[in-house]
Amino acid sequence: MPTARSTTASNPAEIRTYKGEDRALRAGRLGTAGLLLSVLAASAPLMVVAGVMPTTFGVMGIVGQPLLFVILGAVLALFSIGYAEMSRHVHNAGAFYAYIARGLGPTAGAAASVVALVAYSAMQAGVYGILGFEISGLLATYLNAELAWWIPALLAVAATGALGWLKIDLNAKVLGVLLLIECALVVIFDLAALAKPGAEGLSLHAFNPDTLGGAGLGTALCFCIAAFVGFEQSPVYAEETSKPHIVVSRVMFLAVGFVALFFALSAWALTVATGPSEVVETAADAGPGLLFQLTENRLGTTFTDVLHVLFVTGMFAAMISFHNVVARYAFAMGREGLLPAAFGRTNPGTGAPGTGSLLQTGVAAVVVLAFALTDDLPAGDPTAPVLHLFTWMGSVGALGVTLLMATASFAVIAFFVRRGAAGAQVWRLVAAGLSGLALVGIAVYTVKDFGVLIGAEEGSALSWVLPAIIAAAAVAGLVSGLLLRRRNPAAHGRIGLGNEAFRLDQAAGSDPAE
Repeated sequence: MPTARSTTASNPAEIRTYKGEDRALRAGRLGTAGLLLSVLAASAPLMVVAGVMPTTFGVMGIVGQPLLFVILGAVLALFSIGYAEMSRHVHNAGAFYAYIARGLGPTAGAAASVVALVAYSAMQAGVYGILGFEISGLLATYLNAELAWWIPALLAVAATGALGWLKIDLNAKVLGVLLLIECALVVIFDLAALAKPGAEGLSLHAFNPDTLGGAGLGTALCFCIAAFVGFEQSPVYAEETSKPHIVVSRVMFLAVGFVALFFALSAWALTVATGPSEVVETAADAGPGLLFQLTENRLGTTFTDVLHVLFVTGMFAAMISFHNVVARYAFAMGREGLLPAAFGRTNPGTGAPGTGSLLQTGVAAVVVLAFALTDDLPAGDPTAPVLHLFTWMGSVGALGVTLLMATASFAVIAFFVRRGAAGAQVWRLVAAGLSGLALVGIAVYTVKDFGVLIGAEEGSALSWVLPAIIAAAAVAGLVSGLLLRRRNPAAHGRIGLGNEAFRLDQAAGSDPAE
């Protein structure tokens, strides 16, 4: 019986799925290096070092942030063991929701698909806020030009949308160049901080478990786990890699290891530069300016100016990465009946998921405009773009991704148990179970302390309204899945199957174009 794989192998120019060539992503376009750069770009290293780390130190009072990155790296490495093994069996641009559907059933997969779409869209929309604010600040500093933050934010939405129409290998090159330069500059700062430490010298106090105490630990966990977001996106590109059963899992482990070590080192460098006993107070006073203040003293004005520019390009790289992921989720959902069929088609010339790209561009533009219209503060005030748009949307997205990872961990266990492979995969399933429990704990802490996370006043409705966005997405997905099961049981049964459904249709003698 011919299959999608054999058809593609015999004629590389032809791509077959059960929906036809325009319902497929172009295979063989990404290798290990291209995929690694694409997923690492979502972590936006400079944005984490300049934005997330000072907040965790100053607002949450967690001196042991370097140790926190090591611990979370271990948890996510455990998660990756089962997740990577799953990626060898399931190749689908729907990634999270496809895995959950294959393990916990199609209806659960439908719920996960909407949560993923909302979570990643929220994270990308949030980045537009801090990007617009930073560009506005640069223009005011260097050109003495006053520009509202939402103008460069909307221009970035348009530019990101345009790149979304282009083929993924071009985007990977853009992401790669920006990421490498950004990482190099952060490493230069790390070395400079270690070469010229603060008054307490090369102290390892930040790795002492006692430094993790405090009321801000739950919020710090969410903030820091958000810094890892990107590694789990590797399976989204499985259909576009040359050897998905090898490349996807390899990239996942490389990404987790790199992020954990890179951020642990950078967070430690910040404590060394300021002194562990002073880092909380210093970060509270300087805020996102902490890194630039420290580089100014050690590496000079020119280096700091370049760092400001790379701060912008790094965020732009993260936006492209998130945009690509959301577009591919929308493509997979359209292909399987969870969104209108138009979303399951690709651009004829580039193979990019064009309709999904348009959806993400439109959503981002609406969100930015909504925050712009409610912003009555003067230019240069960070309240609307940073404290609201960036923090609120980023927190919602981080919560959604954490819950998806937890659910996927349990889906991995169910998948291999149902296939009768639990004995052969027992150590991987144990790792998945442990990571799932840890991630559930992080999600519970996050919801409990959500008001602290977003800086809301005690009793504020935002403390439950924002987390409720993820709950509402899950409910909407469940309802969608149940309706699809009633309306079209065959389509419901194909949720999560992706290209494998082509073989099922052929075996049943049905029309692949249906």
